[in-house]
Amino acid sequence: MSERIQKVLAEAGVASRRAIETLIEEGRISVNGEPATLGQKIDAKDRVKVDGKAVRLGARQAATRVLLYKKRVGELVTRDDPEGRKTIFKKLPDLETGRWIAVGRLDINTSGLLLLTNDGELARRLTHPSFEMEREYAVRVLGEMTDEVLRNLRKGVMLEDGMAHFDSFVRGDNEDGEGANQWWRATLKEGRNREVRRLLESQGLQVSRLIRVRYGPIELGRGVKSGGYRELTPDEMNRLLTQVGMERDRKKSERKTSKPKPRG
Repeated sequence: MSERIQKVLAEAGVASRRAIETLIEEGRISVNGEPATLGQKIDAKDRVKVDGKAVRLGARQAATRVLLYKKRVGELVTRDDPEGRKTIFKKLPDLETGRWIAVGRLDINTSGLLLLTNDGELARRLTHPSFEMEREYAVRVLGEMTDEVLRNLRKGVMLEDGMAHFDSFVRGDNEDGEGANQWWRATLKEGRNREVRRLLESQGLQVSRLIRVRYGPIELGRGVKSGGYRELTPDEMNRLLTQVGMERDRKKSERKTSKPKPRG
């Protein structure tokens, strides 16, 4: 049965549907030797290539995997960088089929938790606004945090791409209330570009450090070195998939060890 190319390639682990649309618009996907088009329907008989590399269609879908990666400041969440800077994808384990898809992005100056999966549909749901996945950050702020500023950040600020606000913005546990630099915990349910930084900068504040500590039900925690990764545990996988309404095949959920060892 023919299905839309975005859906087929996402299920094959090529990328999220949104990313596939971008690849099609950039002319990087071909079907039977011709440039692919948005919404085009394909099936297992078609010959599909992404950046000149053939994609296996109709093959048995690989087990869903999710990595928790602890990003360093200075690393890029991109596959290739013209300037030759460090990218996180060069450190990830090889896949027999498909490729790793980053769940959202962290800019070069932001560190902390980044999820990656080989399941395009899971990546789509984890980033789609309708699922309202909470992102929590630890942020060190330079400047005066007045009551008025707090009200603005919590109620809403008009940015260049629309209104934005923190769902929660509270003092960090390790903050003693003294000095110009203060740690805060910021939570929001969308992933607009540099949104945390832009919200704070709109109030005349500077971000001196920004760390993502949670994405949905998954917490950064301890045990993974900066620049390293680990597989999610079966319990973490269940909580993650449950939150986005995806049923899970038990055979795909089995892992060789219940407590994966950190790497990196």
